[in-house]
Amino acid sequence: MPALDKATKKPGRQAADATVDPAEVERFAAIAAEWWDPAGKFRPLHRMNPVRLEFIRDRICARFGRDPKAARPLAGVTLIDIGAGGGLIAEPLARLGAAVTAIDASERNVAVARLHAEGQGLAIDYRFATAGDVAGAGESFDVVLSLEVIEHVADRAAFLADCAALVRPGGLMILATLNRTAKSFALGIVGAEYILRWLPIGTHDWRRFVRPSELAADLRHAGLRIAEFKGIAYNPLADRFSLGSDIDVNYMAVAERA
Repeated sequence: MPALDKATKKPGRQAADATVDPAEVERFAAIAAEWWDPAGKFRPLHRMNPVRLEFIRDRICARFGRDPKAARPLAGVTLIDIGAGGGLIAEPLARLGAAVTAIDASERNVAVARLHAEGQGLAIDYRFATAGDVAGAGESFDVVLSLEVIEHVADRAAFLADCAALVRPGGLMILATLNRTAKSFALGIVGAEYILRWLPIGTHDWRRFVRPSELAADLRHAGLRIAEFKGIAYNPLADRFSLGSDIDVNYMAVAERA
């Protein structure tokens, strides 16, 4: 797609915010053109998307009394995807009926995501912004989503406070990240980056992985209560991800505002 290639070759700005790590933003911006290549550098996210999407849909439906089997079960739900990248999760959520706002700290990522959504006929409000920018404008949403982002930010507690400020009373925050365990170092760093080469070497810093107890404490200080942790595990024989009780590596978290 010539328009997409042209957009992703622009230098691309980064949002200015104390929670933003410029090196981390640039790392993903540099490979922005590959967001929608299922065999490219974001292959793990493409493979993980079906189970993540099912989890997100079902938790939103349970919270707001929706039928997850309906054609558009999220119709009327307002949702913001923070650190949306190329829009891999924003697009299917829009198809499920949610009114989606999607933000990213990389202008290049936003350009890729907006062009792809337009090509799919999807109305997603993409913005080059941070959670702090949106919270500062006084906006709020039924659901705040941030997947595989918190392990890349410069100030986790401040970032989560900004995200929590966007959750309406009665709303949800859903996050995904990696636990800081020996197992996650073996599988998430050595396995994924050095052996399987799923990700460019250096994509993750194990020291920034987040223990569930740390996440729960940060969210509690921000006024939210953890309702659930759910693990995501990879089966190499079946070449697929599944939800389960093992949160030693990848896991998702649901937090609620009363």
